[in-house]
Amino acid sequence: MTGEIDLESPDFESQYNNRARVPDHPAVMQRWRETAQAARAAHPPIQIAYGEGEREEMDLFDAGPGAPVAIFLHGGYWQALDKDWFSGLAPPLLAHGVSLIVPSYDLAPAVRLGHILRQVRETVETVRARTGVRPVVFGHSGGGHMAACMLSEGRASAAVAISGIFDLRPLVQTSLNTALDLDEGEAAALSPVFWPIPNGSTPGGTILDCVVGGEESPEFLRQSRMMTDHWAANGVEARCEVLPGLNHFTVLDPLFAADSRVVTRIAALARATA
Repeated sequence: MTGEIDLESPDFESQYNNRARVPDHPAVMQRWRETAQAARAAHPPIQIAYGEGEREEMDLFDAGPGAPVAIFLHGGYWQALDKDWFSGLAPPLLAHGVSLIVPSYDLAPAVRLGHILRQVRETVETVRARTGVRPVVFGHSGGGHMAACMLSEGRASAAVAISGIFDLRPLVQTSLNTALDLDEGEAAALSPVFWPIPNGSTPGGTILDCVVGGEESPEFLRQSRMMTDHWAANGVEARCEVLPGLNHFTVLDPLFAADSRVVTRIAALARATA
């Protein structure tokens, strides 16, 4: 596998602590909140339970009967945020005739990362049961990690992993691990770069896009290129796109524009599965 790292040498805290790296992140996140509130007012979502827990619920922004579906998995290092922050992603996809589902899930330290992955599986399987097809899954940061996991397991037909983390071992040495409580063995076991690579000839397709901001840390750039190169070398249709001038938070900006290349790509992938 390409992209091997020396786990003893880099300053992983500065590389992975994105809130510290981007001092104006609160202003960007406030825009997420404001666009989400506007979207929920204009397009009230249908709330669907995928389990019995308080946070085991997803919002469906419905583009109409038979519309293709995409699932967005939010970030927050599996320890922050929920579905209500990201409703603003719905209008651009609705403009393409694509329904959007955004789930919440439990957060660390109340639960472990493996538990969160099980909840994401339940979300995807609930959507598959409703639609009869493997959906497109896209996600940001920790959500990019989980989108790749769903693709590796064959539950999704395509994944768009935005600023994803595919090798979790570097996080063990950072303050982010206070809530996650991962040791190196568990971190490796939960890293999709070490998981089985899906068969690129699977009916319905298997496509991985890794998208990352050009202003992100060298580690985030390395992670996306490593994952893309590894899967592409093993027969999966995989590509990496670096978006110039965008950091770990502003990398979501294109998802709020219906005519952006990222939204157009997600919509096309969703239509291909319908």
